[in-house]
Amino acid sequence: MDAMELLLSSVEAEERNAQENPNVRPAAGGSQPQPPRKKGKWYRQNFRAAWLSDPELRDWVAKDPTDALATICTVCNCKLQDTNKTGLLRHKKSNKHASNLSLALRSRRGSLSKTLRNVPKQNLQTVAEQFLGFVNGSPSPYHVVSECKKRLIAAGFSELCERDTWTIQPMRKYFVTRNQSSIIAFAAGGKYQSGNGFSVIGAHTDSPCLKVKPNSKKIKTGYLSVGVECYGGGIWHTWFDRDLTIAGRVLIKNTDSHISHHLIHVKKPILRIPNIAIHLFREHNTKFAPNKETDMIPILATVAQNELESPVKESSTEAETKHHPLFVKLLCDELKCSPEQIMDFDLCLADTQPATIGGALDEFIFSPRLDNQVNCFCALEGLIQSCQGDSLSNEPNMRMMLLFDNEEVGSESAHGAGSALTEWLMRRLAGPGNSFEEAIPKSLLVSADQAHAVHPNYCNKHEDNHQAAMHGGPVLKFNSNQKYATTAVTATLLRMVAEKADVPLQDIVVRNDSPCGSTIGPILSAKLGLRTVDLGSPQLSMHSIREVCCVTGIYQLNQLFKAFYEHFPDVDSRMTVDG
Repeated sequence: MDAMELLLSSVEAEERNAQENPNVRPAAGGSQPQPPRKKGKWYRQNFRAAWLSDPELRDWVAKDPTDALATICTVCNCKLQDTNKTGLLRHKKSNKHASNLSLALRSRRGSLSKTLRNVPKQNLQTVAEQFLGFVNGSPSPYHVVSECKKRLIAAGFSELCERDTWTIQPMRKYFVTRNQSSIIAFAAGGKYQSGNGFSVIGAHTDSPCLKVKPNSKKIKTGYLSVGVECYGGGIWHTWFDRDLTIAGRVLIKNTDSHISHHLIHVKKPILRIPNIAIHLFREHNTKFAPNKETDMIPILATVAQNELESPVKESSTEAETKHHPLFVKLLCDELKCSPEQIMDFDLCLADTQPATIGGALDEFIFSPRLDNQVNCFCALEGLIQSCQGDSLSNEPNMRMMLLFDNEEVGSESAHGAGSALTEWLMRRLAGPGNSFEEAIPKSLLVSADQAHAVHPNYCNKHEDNHQAAMHGGPVLKFNSNQKYATTAVTATLLRMVAEKADVPLQDIVVRNDSPCGSTIGPILSAKLGLRTVDLGSPQLSMHSIREVCCVTGIYQLNQLFKAFYEHFPDVDSRMTVDG
């Protein structure tokens, strides 16, 4: 055997050995065979919750609820399996992702632009300016009711008193107040009779604010301060360094000892909650969380200036014992009364900066109390406008507007949605016998309260498939845990109304890992057994002292509410659920 044959024989022997022992590695350089190589482990990357807050990923990644190893791209609607952040960023830079993102943005912009093109800008501006007049004249729930009363009376509505006997006639329009902070208005259709349904829109007149305490006099380190109580769930740091005033109602004893209710709105800045300088609190931008009792006390004046000018002297009147005489004098000057006449008051602090139209394209409204005066105004205008044509003469239902106080603190008051007020009024209107029980199944409540628009800087706080946009139309609110009262039936009814009004609607549901607010909807729905849909106009900065919505939202909501009053009975007649 020559050298070539020997080499070939050796190679053939190694090949046979490799086939017979696949896990034994061949010897190197004729040495002994090496032990088998260990099989490497494949790295498997689970979805990481931190990606949802990562600025590079949060806008387009989501967790796959069925596969812990998968990450979903919400832009491409695809799974990215076993990938890490590097792989995700590589996908983000891919042509597929860029193309899908461009298509999504163009589609959304096109849809919103089409909505805007359908409405002349002058119409939007006109309604928005009317709303500005309403909100600027309504610094407290009492002023909201007062504004409503003025507009209702001008539209031919008659005021009723709860204590009187009522005689309700078809084609007539009425309203009644409770505590002067809640108001209910209604118009009887020309074909209304006992047992017919109610077409109802409900909202609330109150907003988070600071309220003057019953004993507000405070003096500390040379300052006269006013003790206040936090009302509702406000974003309290936004109240610092604002030019504040007071508004609300004062109860005054007249010369004949009769007690009367008077509105007050001091239209100049008299109070301020000053921030602590950053030089004295270096963690201002990272740890500032004001103590609501000790850090949020507005200053009224300095002791020195008060003593120098001596506008008033200490008095023995009850009002001046509980409050600074200077503060009481401000009230008396506004109301043209003496300190002895002031029996009590309910005053809240308000920002003196008026609501305004803003933005480079005049598309935004920057305003206090958008939640929930937007819906108070639109419900009011919708009801008034629906009664101006001939539609009321053919109306079988009772058209109602419910505006309640105390929603921001749970509605549990004699004039809140949690009281028996709504049921008592409906029973009076429904008629004798079982008329109320017959009317409720024919009725629908639109619980109108503002909704969260998707926030450009915190879009990861919104559910991926339910991101409400400015200009996109009123928002239907869903929550399976009954924080909202919307059902498939009630949402369908309102969608049918919206089609008639040519108003687009959006859907919203909160993330499973996010808390959910609530409204008067579930309260009234449960108490009355009343079909209810929760809805609101999209806005930013909810519960801040200054909030943001769009002018389109006011117009769209106004048109939808007008159409609801005019078309609900017909729409309801086209749906059969319970027979």
